[in-house]
Amino acid sequence: MTTTSPEIRSSATGAPRAPRPDRGEGVRGGLLTVLTWVIAIAFFFPVAWMAVTAFKQEAQAASSPPTWFFTPTLDQFRAVIDGGAGVYFANSLIATGFSTVLVIALAVPASYALAIRPVKKTQDVLFFFMSTKMLPVVAVIVPIYVIAGRLHVLDTIWTLVVLYTAMNLPIAVWMMRSFFQEIPGEVLEAASMDGAGLMRTLRAVLIPMVAPGLAATALICVIFAWNEFFFALNLTAARAATVPIFITSTMTSEGLFLARLSAASLLASLPVLIAGWVAQKQLVRGLSMGAIK
Repeated sequence: MTTTSPEIRSSATGAPRAPRPDRGEGVRGGLLTVLTWVIAIAFFFPVAWMAVTAFKQEAQAASSPPTWFFTPTLDQFRAVIDGGAGVYFANSLIATGFSTVLVIALAVPASYALAIRPVKKTQDVLFFFMSTKMLPVVAVIVPIYVIAGRLHVLDTIWTLVVLYTAMNLPIAVWMMRSFFQEIPGEVLEAASMDGAGLMRTLRAVLIPMVAPGLAATALICVIFAWNEFFFALNLTAARAATVPIFITSTMTSEGLFLARLSAASLLASLPVLIAGWVAQKQLVRGLSMGAIK
């Protein structure tokens, strides 16, 4: 008595036939793809609408129903630049750049100590770092304002540098610790056997290995500092105001200049978009190392 093989074989070649795709699985995959595109378009639509509105005249931007066909113009961008946007952009660049450098310089040794050479009650130390992010900023703005006033540092860009550094340091330490934990212990043992000291190991071995994570951390700090509004609104005036403060200038007693607001917002978004595009390779590698769980 012969037994039938469970494999389905082709009558011509005798080779196993490829299994037929599950019809239900194909339908579910198609629906998932459509849903993904719908969600992506829903999130991207406001950004696209802002970009389109930036090239309209004010009357066209405020029209109801919306004006779909129009002649693009750069008038709103000229108005933004002529309105003194350069000073605000310079202040944002200084505050964001210096605070990000300080955050990375402080976060690297701190995260190294917590990951490679952990101290007792490391989790308590991490909780201390992250607990500062749980405090609402509105609860500390009054004492910060009083202290800044007594030190005569109100409306100075360096006050924002210090605050942005303190604001981003906890998240940077938390992220960088995760990146350092991904390094195999054998690498540190090999560096030690070669006679490398702590600083040389950190500079020549560890930093190159966590460079993608470093880029991801720096970019997140840049985004947080560049978009920060509350401290800049309450602690600056004419000399140290940043880009988010400039954007609010499009809302006047005469009304909301929607096209100019869109142009200012588009210009404000470009530096972060360019930074993300330049560092996209390192950013993807960094985020895949396990920092974002």
